[in-house]
Parts: sequence; structure tokens; C-alpha cells
Amino acid sequence: MATKEESFDVIVIGGGAAGFFSAIRIKELQPNLKIILLEKSSKLLSKVTVSGGGRCNVTHNPALGISTFSSRYPRGAKLMKKLLPYFSAEDTWDWFENNGVKLKVEDDGRAFPISNRSSSIVNCLMDCVDRIGIIIRLQSPAQQLIPSKNGFTIQLPDSQLTSKFVVITSGGSPKLEGFNWLKELGHTILPPVPSLFTFNVPKSIFKPLSGVALLNAKVKIEGVKLEESGPLLITHWGLSGPAVLRLSAWGARQLGEMNYQFTVLVQWNANYTEESTKEHIAEYKLKNPKRKLVNYPLFDIPSRLWEVLLGDIAIGEKTYNDLSKRDVNLLTESLIRFRLSVIGKTTFKEEFVTCGGVSLDSIDQSRLESKSNKGLFFAGEVLDIDGITGGFNFQNAWTGGDAVARAINSDMKSK
Repeated sequence: MATKEESFDVIVIGGGAAGFFSAIRIKELQPNLKIILLEKSSKLLSKVTVSGGGRCNVTHNPALGISTFSSRYPRGAKLMKKLLPYFSAEDTWDWFENNGVKLKVEDDGRAFPISNRSSSIVNCLMDCVDRIGIIIRLQSPAQQLIPSKNGFTIQLPDSQLTSKFVVITSGGSPKLEGFNWLKELGHTILPPVPSLFTFNVPKSIFKPLSGVALLNAKVKIEGVKLEESGPLLITHWGLSGPAVLRLSAWGARQLGEMNYQFTVLVQWNANYTEESTKEHIAEYKLKNPKRKLVNYPLFDIPSRLWEVLLGDIAIGEKTYNDLSKRDVNLLTESLIRFRLSVIGKTTFKEEFVTCGGVSLDSIDQSRLESKSNKGLFFAGEVLDIDGITGGFNFQNAWTGGDAVARAINSDMKSK
């Protein structure tokens, strides 16, 4: 039985944010092109659906500016600085609002749909694809990609497709073998490792405090130059929150080399130095000598956490006047450098982000086109680009999709 063959102008491999936006932007610039989007699973836009706790952190505050915005990418910062002027967070904002989704910026800079529902973003992208006529095919894994003189042939389980252009938006892979098909086409692959993860602290004294949050803590990895400040969340397995997630992104490879076993030093309120901490305790002691420590937390530390910190050094039942110099030193150490042993990490498979993938040295960075295969493009997490938490990874998808679309549009116009 002969293999069924179909011809398209553009084939997009991967039904996530980068795949959808690449296909949409290409069609917006070249409405007459026949485009198909292939997804190996039965689900589309799965990360969009679950991101931001189901609200979809679609980008970050456009007011951040290109230079500062691009500095939020541990890998790919130079490339993003080059591409963001063509499609920035502001352009993302305008695109979604022009397509019926109103956005908002929260106090921490993250941008969400006003509805607080990721379905607003998913439905917007799905409606757009349907309206402009992009074909979607589910459960269609690309088993082989074969370059030819006039383009590419893609082998599917039950058919083969041909096209002049192929856009790969297949996302990250937890294993290096997942990139073998791209390595065989001449691309350098950097081993993937997790980029956004939380810290497991199996023997933490804070397990009963799951859910307690700090507004501005500092977390430092002992022995290396890795530290981050920001909101911190105590969980039943250890530490999470933006400060930890950002730290895990910047230290992705280094922490991987440590086999995710290291010591963190936690400063519960990053606004205080060691000196100002002691001064504040001394001032409070002078004004409120008879108050019992356990009943009067300092430094905006939640009372439940304050109680555990005091209990750990056995001074909770003392009054402020009873504090000895040694007590003050112990308390300061607990507040400024509380040591916790991290053994392992926790990632959330639906929001899994990796660094690694197709090396940026393997592509033309102004076009996101393969250097070894003309007409083959990449966008999104399949490339060695990843941002810290806060909407930066989705912005990579939107910006990358636009860059690919502009390159294909240019090629079509030059024909």
C-alpha cells in the first residue's frame, strides 16, 4: 500500500505556545501559505493551560524595557536583546488585546489576562488558528525529518508530508536522546537540565509551616556565587517561591553538577543587614524590655515562623530584657544565615522548563534558521534559551515565533 503524501508550504512541529504563535504570525504575514501544525500528543497548549497556577503568566511588565527584560534570561540573553525590539512584551500585550484578551500587570511585574484564566489565552490562540485557516493534526509525531533539494519530507506514522519550510517548536526534552533527530541534521545539542525547580529539604524543621510566605527573603547557595532575593514560600517538602525558582534558573547547570545536594543560607528579610538586625533588636529591647520574644515577632516575620526560629535556639520563653549577647548573636545568625541542607529538587512536569537543547551557535540568530539546513527554523524552548520565572519563557515563545515568521516572509518576498 502506497504511503499517503501531502504537500504544504510550512509545517510546524509542536503544539505549544511557540508552535501556535509561529504558525499564526507566518499566516498573518503570508495569508496564502498552506500551514499545518503537528502535535505528537492529544493535547494542545498544555503548558499555557497550567502556567501561573492556571492563570497563564503570558509575559512580564512591558515597562521593564528591552535591555532589562533581556537580562532576565540565564541563557539566550544576547539573542533576546537582538529580537525583542521586533516583538517585545509591549507587542505581546497589543497582540492579545487586539485579539480580544485584556491583560493586567500585577505588583511583581507578572502579566496575566484580566479574567485570571489561562483559558482566555488558549481560546484566543485556538480561535485565531481556526479563523485564519491553519490545519492542526493531533497524535502525529514526526518520526523522521528528511531534507531534500526543494525542502523537507516529514515521516508520520501513517503518511508523509512535504514542505518548503519547517518550524520546530517541539519544546525541551528531559533526556539528551530526545534531541537525537536534530543532532543527526548537523546541530550541536547542549545537554538538557531542569531550569525551574524547588528545593527539597527532607529534614527541615519548617515542615509544619507549609504555606508560610516571606515577602522579600534572600536565598544563597553556600560556597558559590549564587543568590537571589524575593518572595519565598515554605512548603511541606522544602522551599519554593520566586526567589528559589529564579535561583534554580541561574544555577541550573551548577546545581545539576552538585547533584542537587548543597546548603542554602536563608535570610528571612533581605532588607536588613547583620548590623541593622542587631541594632533593631537592641532598640526593641530598650523600649520593650518586659515583652516575651515569642509573642512579639520582629522583621515582618510571620509569627509561626518566628516561634520555630526562637524554639530552634531555645530563647522563645525569654523576655527581650533577658537576651544575652550570645542570644542576640544566635538570633541574628538564624535571621541572616539560617542553614538548610537541600537534598534533591521538585519539578512540576506540566510546567517543566529546561536549559539546553539546540545550541544558538547552530542557528542564524537573526532568523532562528538552521545553519546546516536552509528553510529549517526553531522557536521556543527547543533552543538553548530559558528565562527566570515571571512570564519570560512565554515571551521567548512569542518573540521567537515572530522572528521565524519575519524570516519566512522575507524569503517569500524575495522569490
